[in-house]
Amino acid sequence: MRKVIVKCKVHDRDRLEKRLEDVGLEFSPVYWQHNRIYVPRGYKGRSNYPRLIMRTEMHAVDEPPVYTFSLRRHIEDSGVDIVEVTPVTDYEGMVNIILQLGFKQFGEVSRRRQELKISEHSIFYLDTLDDTNVTYAKLETILSEKDSPLNAKADLISTLRSFGETDVIERSYFEL
Repeated sequence: MRKVIVKCKVHDRDRLEKRLEDVGLEFSPVYWQHNRIYVPRGYKGRSNYPRLIMRTEMHAVDEPPVYTFSLRRHIEDSGVDIVEVTPVTDYEGMVNIILQLGFKQFGEVSRRRQELKISEHSIFYLDTLDDTNVTYAKLETILSEKDSPLNAKADLISTLRSFGETDVIERSYFEL
């Protein structure tokens, strides 16, 4: 699936949440995610290389974790992310496959996440990174074949600005 993703640092989380509540929008309960990011040998940022991500997600302490495997490629020329996600039942086995394919672990990101579904194809996330305790707003939209990535990105940035958020960040969390 093709996505456009825009994120920004949130300077006043309470103000942002209040603005969203004022227009009748409310985030989901907080859940926890931990990503291990794997890259091919010779990886260079901003070079269209694929990243493989093993994700652990926990929605409640009395429920088992959910594991997924993602293939992500950010195509710099267009600003589009190509994303494929697959559920995983054998986490360690999948990591061994990734390593045997020649990928190496590049980083880890743990976050507490809330989400708000804006439309069938767009989701608004609030992510608080565990290492820094900094909150980011992240908007994603799934593109159809006829959608313009540039227009979609401009719409997402405009949406963030309408809620007072202007500090757009072009890097992945693990690159921060």
